[in-house]
Amino acid sequence: MTWSLARRATVWLLVLPMLVSACGKSIGETVDDATITAKVKTVLLNDPQVGGMKIDVDTTLGVVTMSGTVKSPAEEQRAVLLARQVTGVRDVKSTLQVNP
Repeated sequence: MTWSLARRATVWLLVLPMLVSACGKSIGETVDDATITAKVKTVLLNDPQVGGMKIDVDTTLGVVTMSGTVKSPAEEQRAVLLARQVTGVRDVKSTLQVNP
């Protein structure tokens, strides 16, 4: 049986919302969280005081969680401050480890 492109697209449009809602997030929330994560990561990478390559960022319902390593408590504070300034961020949680 050959499925046309339109039929496959229709199936995905029907199944995708069920898969996403099964994860506890709507499509809009998933997109918003991905956008926030990208913006936070970009801000961290562009800041010369923060080693953004060693910081992982995850966002769930606007709450940003940062993990990884930083060189000092000041770098951790700067990373948290920068993340809080990103539009859409509701809260920031840091599990960053200081490793000089």
